[in-house]
Amino acid sequence: MTPMWTPTPERAAQTDMARFIGLAGKKSYDELHAWSVAERGAFWNLVWEFCGVKGQKGARTLVDGDRMPGALWFPDARLNFAENLLGSRDHRDAIVFWGEDRVKRRLSHRNLYDLVSRLSQALADAGVKKGDRVAGYLPNLPEAAAAMLAAASLGAVWSSCSPDFGVQGVLERFGQIGPKVLFCADGYFYGGKEFDSQEKAAQILDQLPSVEECVVIDYIGSPATAGTSLYDFLDPFDAGEIRFEPLEFNHPLYILYSSGTTGVPKCIVHGAGGTLLQHLKEHRLHSDVKPGDRLFYFTTLGWMMWNWLVSALASEATLLLYDGSPFVERGRLLFDLADAEGMTHFGTSAKFIDALSKVGLKPRETHRLEKLRAVLSTGSPLLPEGFDYVYANIKGDLCLSSIAGGTDIVSCFVLGNPAGAVWRGEIQAKGLGMAVEVFDENGRSVRNQKGELVCTRPFPSMPVGFWKDPDGARYRSAYFAKYPNVWCQGDWCEMTPRGGIIIHGRSDAVLNPGGVRIGTAEIYRQVEQLEEIVESLVIGQDWAGDVRVVLFVKLREDRALDDSLANAIKRRIRENTTPRHVPAKILQVEDIPRTRSGKIVELAVRDVVHGRPVKNLEALANPEALEHFRNRAELRE
Repeated sequence: MTPMWTPTPERAAQTDMARFIGLAGKKSYDELHAWSVAERGAFWNLVWEFCGVKGQKGARTLVDGDRMPGALWFPDARLNFAENLLGSRDHRDAIVFWGEDRVKRRLSHRNLYDLVSRLSQALADAGVKKGDRVAGYLPNLPEAAAAMLAAASLGAVWSSCSPDFGVQGVLERFGQIGPKVLFCADGYFYGGKEFDSQEKAAQILDQLPSVEECVVIDYIGSPATAGTSLYDFLDPFDAGEIRFEPLEFNHPLYILYSSGTTGVPKCIVHGAGGTLLQHLKEHRLHSDVKPGDRLFYFTTLGWMMWNWLVSALASEATLLLYDGSPFVERGRLLFDLADAEGMTHFGTSAKFIDALSKVGLKPRETHRLEKLRAVLSTGSPLLPEGFDYVYANIKGDLCLSSIAGGTDIVSCFVLGNPAGAVWRGEIQAKGLGMAVEVFDENGRSVRNQKGELVCTRPFPSMPVGFWKDPDGARYRSAYFAKYPNVWCQGDWCEMTPRGGIIIHGRSDAVLNPGGVRIGTAEIYRQVEQLEEIVESLVIGQDWAGDVRVVLFVKLREDRALDDSLANAIKRRIRENTTPRHVPAKILQVEDIPRTRSGKIVELAVRDVVHGRPVKNLEALANPEALEHFRNRAELRE
């Protein structure tokens, strides 16, 4: 095998990763990573200095560094997250916004600072103070980022949901944390259609008594009926110097939510300092984001990638925000955005890349993409064929960074290295400062075999805790029950001989026919290469004292599942994996259920097939799709 892409020596030398390796006195990424884990205090100190964090670092870096959880990072530090993202006040673009093909706006760094200044004053006047919660039920608007920064400037805690969430889904999240102020929009656009947000917002407010002020942002041009218009909220206040509240390193910044597919979502509290340091490391070093770069990630406010994206302001990058369907003009509009705005980093999901491949889109033939030097993919494993598609049909000379982490750490365990090679189907590197290993069932570290992705030493972006979990019992149970004093992420993966990582799916969805553990991504990789198949979902069904593999397929509109196609699917799986991977049953469905961040929900389907209730339908973007799996006669024989 040879790498799919390797930076030229000149390009590699110009990366911040190369500069950091030299600054640390190391000779290679592997040497740097080993040092970053062994000498975590020295490493994170260097990240603070290298990235120019604004704040008082204090004398101590790490206290109780062997406790997990329980380690304390920078216990004497004082900083403000918003201050670190609002360092520039010039007239370069801070945010460029496209609302599908309907709305285009831009804010300079000066504009953004002034808007945050007025919002901060208005929130303070509304009674918001340190520790209060401010919530956003919003599209991916520039005002959403500004509202978050205003809340952070005061030491308030920000939490958000996207406007496609139903009333119950929002209440299950915000109802747990009791926000004092709620921001919503008058509506949003999706797939060329206009949707009202205020009717749902009014129903939410009726059942959310903690909210003392609702602020309505004008997006689609409807009058503010659910609360005070943003214009009226800001009208009494002039822009001026922002007073940034100096806060302890672990002061709560964000409350994010687990997917909620197995019950009421967990409220995960993330600290300001850990989030800032981790994101600076991931942007500057692992993604090579430089001042003036133009960073795009397709995301909503219901996914942690929004939080990750907004942090790029701390690296003086321009945020390219997009709200709406990614498939406007069959996916071409996002590449129009890339050309029009000089996009340097294109962030998306593995499913979007697969969808582009399915429709045969070839952006390299229709778009210039001159400035584009990185594609980032997450949400689910990027299959080797996804790597092929990017390099053949988007651009040959770029760093393709498949990344993986999650809401749990608002960041990544494994991700890119812009100074290193990209190998087909592999995530490039373990994150710096992250003691990532693969454990077998006995808690032994293994290479070249599949196991659990774990992190064996503390890192700054570990959650502060869960909301309303005073003794930390739920927090410890979520991540540390399987291996004491070791973080278990719940991903089934393997480490390659080159030091790369392959994610094979969620470990709780691993198939176990005849006692052999199979990652679901191993089957998806084979099945979804067939042109007849749009998407698939595989589960293990309890059967005759064992487990049998059941595959569900969504086909192109003009196709139906017949014996010929079923045999072709089985043959492809058998020839490219093992006989154990071959499904005992293959069934056609009209749709595949997924979370609101686009992840397919194997566990919910498994519950439906076994006649068990699905605990939280509000967590799904299309819960009606579950009906295609219920009471299937084929699964009773």
